[in-house]
Amino acid sequence: MHKKKLLPFCLVIAAVVVGCQDQDKTQNSDNPLLAVYDSPFQVPPFDKIKSEHFRPAFKVALEQHNLEIDSIVNNTEEPTFQNTIVALENAGTLLNNIETIFSNLNSANTNDSIQAIDTDLAPVLSAHTDEIALNEKLFARVKSVYDSRNTLSLDAEDTKLLEETYKGFVRSGANLSADKKEQLKKINAELSVLTTTFGQNLLAETNAFELVIDNEGDLAGLPEGLRSAAADAAKAKGKEGKWVFTLQNPSVMPFLQYADNRSLRKKIWDAYQKKGNNDNDYDNKKNVVKIANLRLEKAKLLGYPSHAAYVLEESMAQNPANVYALLNKIWTPALEKAKAEAADIQKEIVAAKDTFEVAPYDWRYYQEKIRKSRFALNEEEIKPYFSLASVREGAFATANKLYGLTFIALNNVPVYHPEVEVYEVKDKDGSHLGVLYADFFPRESKRGGAWMTSYRNQATKSGKRVAPVISIVCNFTKPIGDEPALLTFDEATTLFHEFGHALHGLLSNVKYRSLAGTSVSRDFVELPSQIMENWAGDPEVLKTYARHYKTKEAIPDSLIAKMEKAGTFDQGFATVEYVAASLLDLDYHAATTPIPADVNAFESAAMKKIGLIDAIIPRYRSTYFQHIFSGGYSAGYYAYIWSEVLDSDAFAAFKEKSLYDAPTAASFRKNILERGGTGNPAEMYRLFRGTDPNPVYLMKKRGLN
Repeated sequence: MHKKKLLPFCLVIAAVVVGCQDQDKTQNSDNPLLAVYDSPFQVPPFDKIKSEHFRPAFKVALEQHNLEIDSIVNNTEEPTFQNTIVALENAGTLLNNIETIFSNLNSANTNDSIQAIDTDLAPVLSAHTDEIALNEKLFARVKSVYDSRNTLSLDAEDTKLLEETYKGFVRSGANLSADKKEQLKKINAELSVLTTTFGQNLLAETNAFELVIDNEGDLAGLPEGLRSAAADAAKAKGKEGKWVFTLQNPSVMPFLQYADNRSLRKKIWDAYQKKGNNDNDYDNKKNVVKIANLRLEKAKLLGYPSHAAYVLEESMAQNPANVYALLNKIWTPALEKAKAEAADIQKEIVAAKDTFEVAPYDWRYYQEKIRKSRFALNEEEIKPYFSLASVREGAFATANKLYGLTFIALNNVPVYHPEVEVYEVKDKDGSHLGVLYADFFPRESKRGGAWMTSYRNQATKSGKRVAPVISIVCNFTKPIGDEPALLTFDEATTLFHEFGHALHGLLSNVKYRSLAGTSVSRDFVELPSQIMENWAGDPEVLKTYARHYKTKEAIPDSLIAKMEKAGTFDQGFATVEYVAASLLDLDYHAATTPIPADVNAFESAAMKKIGLIDAIIPRYRSTYFQHIFSGGYSAGYYAYIWSEVLDSDAFAAFKEKSLYDAPTAASFRKNILERGGTGNPAEMYRLFRGTDPNPVYLMKKRGLN
């Protein structure tokens, strides 16, 4: 997942910040957020930043940004590309720097104080953004430059920046009447609070649940590693001699996969699938309704029939109809395969002389049994070959073979948590390319999932490339005792995925920060990440990085053969749960009339409409669908499978020649990774591939053809 939380008209992120106004210097002289960063590579001074620094820093930054905007608005010279568009691009550097650090800490290492600031700050930042976006004099200057664009000597990047700036104002309501602008401001302020609350509720719900086991017999079926991790978790919570399982994915998912005790599987599953749906202080049902309906109200105010129509206008898909068409095309064969998988599970249940119908908390358990019997493949047999260190080095080695990059561990830069790793990234000529942070393990201060983000976007200043500072954040299985962190193959693939996003940010080579790296449409941004997953599982690549953590021996051919044979196993389930969530997202956001107040009934009707079987639920139910209600993917969760059409086709370009074919890699870097959002995604892809993507490769990969 790519995570980006930026102010729409303050897109410049920089770690080297200017000093404040003279009158602020004394008052804020000890605030590290307001100082010039003196750490190596000018990364954020995490070792000095405290929660109490944020409120005063935001105050100064907001004031400074207002002065910068006033300077543009009150410029007595005729509007030009430089004094208006570029000046606007460069305004808000300090604010964006602080907001980026704050947002990332709030996601990866939050606390009560940061969450309280976030709640208070959300409407303030929303109002500040609206004041800029709806500033009539500022928009008049932008429009003046835009209207004269055909007479200006602008290159392609300049033209793209001008177009995106103008379009950003229009899509933010610049053409609305005064009363409608006030209405829009109120909607934006309310949405900012609701989406913040949604995420905080979800984190609280996730942390609140514990499955405490004090009878060792109830651990039957669980691998030793999972038992040890649960014992460590219990000890950390003062419950020594017991075992604690949580709703963090590395705990709940393997429990569902291996635990023989069906009643306990049901207990933890019920807690998982009811997050935010327990009629308590952290309930998200009302938030879901309010968010969806406010988004619809906003879209109609801006002249669109639905929120999805508004969002998708800026995507490769262009409109909801095209997204529904793709998802429905995939849904039919995927559902048929899932039904066949459910029938196989039911046979296992009957063979065990049980009479119950397969339920969602049975699926992973019985599919693991079928995987073992059908393919002689045990995931616990795989994990010793996928230590975190081996997988990380495998990703680094792949980038080296493709693009000539090297990664050097840094121990002299500040980090926001002791578990965070930092690397200097160098290009093939040895020049500094950027800095990469990596944060791999779950904790109560971190939200679930995996994502990439940036602390500084790449840009060009005075003819020199400003190097990016990129971060990937995951929630992988922790080390146990003296053993290293041993990943599932799914976790290994996730690391390659987020690393692909990181490469998109690191290899960016454009002029303007707002167009750099991952500043592309949602259904294009997953191409660089998902194509890396193909290398993660390729037999040739596996032999180079998947090594037993004890013997250092490469993964044997026999085990690779089993993995390949089982490659499309359970893909009916995986595809159906994903597409169901994507369709649920669209049903919320393609609606042209307000959704009803009963979220559970709405979701149930949406799933009944597409024929989802009872044994599977959507990957994310409404009340914990963070991607769309708190994470920037509203009307965009489909993007993963849209991009998978691209990545499957793009990887085929390599396979047609060789895994590390130099000309193909150079073309992918030049036309995709380096260009950020400076071009049309479809045209950029055709420049790389020579043609439009062929969906046949996706269907083949998922075993749906």
